[in-house]
This record gives sequence, C-alpha cells and structure tokens, in this order.
Amino acid sequence: MTMKKINLTLTIDEANLIFKALGRLPFNEVYELIGKLNEQANAQLTANGSQPAANGIQGFTTPQQ
Repeated sequence: MTMKKINLTLTIDEANLIFKALGRLPFNEVYELIGKLNEQANAQLTANGSQPAANGIQGFTTPQQ
C-alpha cells in the first residue's frame, strides 16, 4: 500500500514551533521526521531565494539525545 502524502503551508515561525515540539520528544523516535521536514523546508527557502540557516530552518538545531 502506498503512503498518501499531504502538503502543508506554514509560516517560518509555525515550522519552528513544530521543530521545537519535536525536539522535546525522544530523539530516536523523531530524528527521521525532523530530517525530512528540515530537508524540505531548506529546499523551499533556497528555491525562494532565501538563505536557510546553516543548521536548519531559521535557527533550529537538532535536539541532542
């Protein structure tokens, strides 16, 4: 069965809030999702002429274990 996909439209602040919430969860449960979201967000920011932060969306840092 193919997984259905959805597209969300968020402000950078909303995206950062999602990253902040995910950062409170156990890293081993969310690291793949964080990576996927970060990759997509950075691709969109780059395509729009914005420069994503070196470590992710606007200052988001990957949570430590």
